[in-house]
Amino acid sequence: MEKKNFIALVLGTVGGLLFALGMCMCLLPEWNMFDMGLVLGVMGFVILLVTIIVYRKMSGKAPIKVNAKVLGKVLYGTLSALVLGAGMAMIMAFGMMIQGIIVGIVGIVMLLFLIPMCVGLKDSKKDNQ
Repeated sequence: MEKKNFIALVLGTVGGLLFALGMCMCLLPEWNMFDMGLVLGVMGFVILLVTIIVYRKMSGKAPIKVNAKVLGKVLYGTLSALVLGAGMAMIMAFGMMIQGIIVGIVGIVMLLFLIPMCVGLKDSKKDNQ
């Protein structure tokens, strides 16, 4: 394993765990730890952003330039994740099984469309011959 991949793995794992734990602390009222959860969630998010910066730097890639296209992709990905999460919440919290499954599938399909948005679609070499 390359050093850059190992560092990204460790930072991504730590950041993801802190973010997830912070979200749980914020969203579970039984825990009564909203303030601490907010701090942990923000720390996790910052570590995840640092992971992207460190990995790109170690790979020799230029920093991500923020423009309308990048912001559009981020907003679309956020909306897609929210739709998927809304479907899960409909099932788990509100007992709306069928409607939640439908909304969740719509969210998954939206997230699948994010792949060609970011990576693009290319013809295979066999099709061109």
